[in-house]
Amino acid sequence: MFEKLLKLLKEKKTTVLKIKVKTGASKNKIVEILSDGTIKIEIAAKPENGKANNELMQFLAKTLKIKKENIKVISGQKNRNKLLKINL
Repeated sequence: MFEKLLKLLKEKKTTVLKIKVKTGASKNKIVEILSDGTIKIEIAAKPENGKANNELMQFLAKTLKIKKENIKVISGQKNRNKLLKINL
């Protein structure tokens, strides 16, 4: 899935992802892609003082092999459902 996303990013230079986050997990992992295209991700950090959002962006940056600065939460800062804008 992320190979297709990387190809799309290289072509368009930007995209928006719908993410559903579960915090307090045993480890960071992508769980599944839901039928509406939302990516369900488990993050180990607790949702305190932006720690979970920070860890989510670090995890996605590492997974997508891009800089963390290229990922921005555009909605859902304090919600489990988020929209993230990703730029190359």
